[in-house]
This record gives sequence, structure tokens and C-alpha cells, in this order.
Amino acid sequence: MNLIISLLSGFISAFIGITPPGLLNMTAAKVSMKDGRHHAFWFVSGAVFVIFLQVYLAVLFARIINARPDIVLLLREVGFVVFGLLTVYFLWIAKKPKLKKPKIKKNSKKKRFFLGMLLSALNFFPIPYYVFVSVSLSSYALFSFDLISILIFVSGAVLGSFLVFYFYIVFFQKIEKKADYFLRNMNVIIGSITGLVSLIALVNILQYYFL
Repeated sequence: MNLIISLLSGFISAFIGITPPGLLNMTAAKVSMKDGRHHAFWFVSGAVFVIFLQVYLAVLFARIINARPDIVLLLREVGFVVFGLLTVYFLWIAKKPKLKKPKIKKNSKKKRFFLGMLLSALNFFPIPYYVFVSVSLSSYALFSFDLISILIFVSGAVLGSFLVFYFYIVFFQKIEKKADYFLRNMNVIIGSITGLVSLIALVNILQYYFL
């Protein structure tokens, strides 16, 4: 049962983290439209390979942190402040993003694979995101840091990431207008997510001090 929860936790975390239109999924969609789905899946393969490494390293780092309750509390406090500031920035300070569609040059499958790896490696968000997720799940006894649970969680994250990329590749033309809507309102979306994360961090901090 715990392994199923680990798989679902990784899957849902990835699905939530990657679903909003971003450089990776939008590029995958554009590659599909320009060069075909086969090239797009090579791009996705490179991106998912790096995501696997990022999630695995993040959970290993989280395991070290989780063994020190004082560090966990400190990270929650820092996370609350950082995500709170990000919420204020994205909701009230940041300018509305302009729509810029990624420029795609026609390349070989091999170059598509390495392009996916490169763009994924440039995205540092997954590491702190999965550290926070895994530590939070562990605090609610929904995840343990043994090797099997970690591999299952990472597998779930990879599957969730691949599924989102698949939807963008296959259905992008049908959802392109909605994707543009998301891009125009990206600040609100990101601000809402960071606000939710900061609220969860605050609840955890209050529980530590008062319960």
C-alpha cells in the first residue's frame, strides 16, 4: 500500500508541477507540430531522463534533511518566507508576460534528445520542489526514504511528467488557445501555487510550535 502511495504521490506531484505551460512542454508541442511526433518524443526522452536524475537527487537530499528535525523546521520557515515573497511578487509586482512562442529549428533525432536534456537541465525548479514535496509527505507518514520507496516515487514522477508531455504533443492544437490563456495569466497561476505552498509551510510551522 505504501508503495502505491509513493507511486501516486510522485505521479501527482509531477502532473501538478509540469501541467502549466512552460518552456519544456511548449517546446515539445512545437517540435511535434514542426517535425512530427517521433522527433517530439525524442525531445521528451531527453527531458524526462534529466527529470529522473533531478527528482532522484532531490529525494536523496530530502532524506538527509529529514533526519534532522531542526533543519526541516528551518527549511519550512525559510520556505514560508521565500514562497510568501514570491506570491507577493507574482500576484502584485510582476509584469504581465508577453506571448513568445519558442523558435524551433529542424534538427536530427539525436539533437532533439540532447535539446530536451539541455532545456530540462536549465530548469532548476524540480529540485527544491521535490525536496519540499517529499519532506512534507514524510511528515504526514505518507512517504518513507527507503530505497524502494524512493525509486517508486521517482518512477511515478517520471510517468507523470511523460504523460503531461504526451498530452501536449498529441492535443496541443486543440488546447493551444487555452495554453495561450494560461501563458497570459502565468503570474496569477504561479502566485496561486506559491501562495498555497507558503500556506502549507505556515500550517506545518504552527503545528510544530503549538501541537
